[in-house]
Amino acid sequence: MKIEHIALYVNDLEKARDFFVKYLGGTSNNGYHNPKTDFRSYFISFEDGARLEVMTKPDLKDDEKHLSRTGYAHVAFSVGSKEKVDFLTATLKADGYEVVSGPRTTGDGYYESCIVAVEGNQIEITE
Repeated sequence: MKIEHIALYVNDLEKARDFFVKYLGGTSNNGYHNPKTDFRSYFISFEDGARLEVMTKPDLKDDEKHLSRTGYAHVAFSVGSKEKVDFLTATLKADGYEVVSGPRTTGDGYYESCIVAVEGNQIEITE
């Protein structure tokens, strides 16, 4: 069994798609639009076969997103090396994204950083 894809509702669909393409090397499809419901989405594919669906629809409820909350905590992306973790983290910080941890080696041996991006959701960058 494998996870087929992960989906994320967002308010700004184009900005979310652009983030995953620009910073994490994803490739986006041309998108989907249901004119009856005004649901829109993009599937973003990554080199290893993982896929992320970013979606939007009218009247989304956007509650405050505490970093320590129940539910999905983050999506982690492996970039291949400590140097790439450092570089991407610095790039994201310079572009105005909040770095909430790292880069650092965690107690369980991961070299990682976490940033807040895509409407308050955490993205983990690991080697």
